[in-house]
Amino acid sequence: MRSDRYQQKKQTKKKWKSIVLILFLICFGLIGYSYFQYKQGVSQSLKKANIDGKEEFEFHGDKDQYGGTNILLLGSDARGNEKSRADTIMIAQYHPDKGTYKVISIMRDIYVNIPGYGKHKINAALAFGGPELLRKTIKENFDIDIKYYSIVDFNGFVHLIDEAFPQGVEIEVEKAMSAYIGVTLQPGLQRLDGKHLLGYVRFRHDAVGDFGRVERQQKVIKEIGSQFKSIQTIAKLPKLVGVMTPFVNTNMEATDILYISKDFISKDIQDIGTLRIPIDGSYSNQRVSGSGSVLAIDLEKNKQAIHEFLAK
Repeated sequence: MRSDRYQQKKQTKKKWKSIVLILFLICFGLIGYSYFQYKQGVSQSLKKANIDGKEEFEFHGDKDQYGGTNILLLGSDARGNEKSRADTIMIAQYHPDKGTYKVISIMRDIYVNIPGYGKHKINAALAFGGPELLRKTIKENFDIDIKYYSIVDFNGFVHLIDEAFPQGVEIEVEKAMSAYIGVTLQPGLQRLDGKHLLGYVRFRHDAVGDFGRVERQQKVIKEIGSQFKSIQTIAKLPKLVGVMTPFVNTNMEATDILYISKDFISKDIQDIGTLRIPIDGSYSNQRVSGSGSVLAIDLEKNKQAIHEFLAK
């Protein structure tokens, strides 16, 4: 009797050892496959684009007070080694507990105090001291912490869109656009490649100027998110992250990007929340010697709007 029980326990133990070994091999295989796909994506991008070595920036960010992970998204038109102002400034928040994704657009002409430099347009902080100084500027003026940064230049944006969306991104173009964007766009629903999509999000030479441009940028973020969910699967993510890597200067690890992207695809995210700073009724257009036309804002109103938006 005791011998039978011993044999039974021995067989059960052996069975569990086999199961654990199989699970280990599966996990090891998935990690190996993911790494191979990631490196393949990196190699694919490097072959198609002439990408110089990335400048390394210090960045001392942290999670925000609401438990979210904030990413400073910057669009830059830097050429060569010149120090460029930020053409686009956004804060993207991912909240793992709530499963929410939000984007705040900060208009580049907002007139604020930049630590160590005095009052300037907020986009000058990138040229003065890189993403770390811009992080400090946002912290000082709006009391929001940012953990990561990602800088995409215009050339990188074009390649990134073309790699991620070979058939283009479907966008409803609301009007004819051509001034100072390098392409001509006609109104209507169409699929835009990277070059034409860049022109769409950069256009600002109409009656609403930069406000219309920010609205289009948020619209494109939402459309890319929606179309990304419909065409991508989790299995394709490692290669896509690899494709992105050469075009983006960031302090995020590939594993961080994969984690956030995986949740976005796998969870039922209905929409990406958006906010524009300054909010309506909180700013005025002014001219300042040495800075030109600026947006003078009510800091307290806009700080409150940001905190209410991120805390929801």
